[in-house]
Amino acid sequence: MKYLLDANTYIQAKNQYYGMDICPAYWHWLDVQFDKGILGSVDMIGRELKEGNDELAEWAKARPGHFIKNDDAETQAIYTQLVQSVMAGDYNAGNRDNFLAKADPWIIAKAKSSGATVVTHESLVIEGTKKVKVPNICRQFDVPCMNTFQFLRELKARFVLGPY
Repeated sequence: MKYLLDANTYIQAKNQYYGMDICPAYWHWLDVQFDKGILGSVDMIGRELKEGNDELAEWAKARPGHFIKNDDAETQAIYTQLVQSVMAGDYNAGNRDNFLAKADPWIIAKAKSSGATVVTHESLVIEGTKKVKVPNICRQFDVPCMNTFQFLRELKARFVLGPY
């Protein structure tokens, strides 16, 4: 996998600009890119998405292969370093604990171990901010990170309507 998608990329796409009812081409495009070995996500993200009670949960349940294992030794070792770094950082305790309890550290660790880029809707925050953000931790661990729209442009995605 060259790109690993954060849960918020799926959720915001479904809830806003690529709703499954208005842009099924986006969801098909994700399947095609997965089949090409270009993108996916980690098992922990899959679990978060499948916990829902909506069409996205059903979509994720129908695609177990999209969500790759993140329990290999190298990913586990990087995850441990990441957790130690975040715990030692000067972060808001609630925000820190929420970050560590979710899939975010796992997707960063898997991206680092596999040479992938993390795709997220989170934005880089200035140094000294008390919030733990995926792009900041990616930067700290030398993991490439981009937002969904940079990702779509990099892959030259196009969702074109025919004549109507």
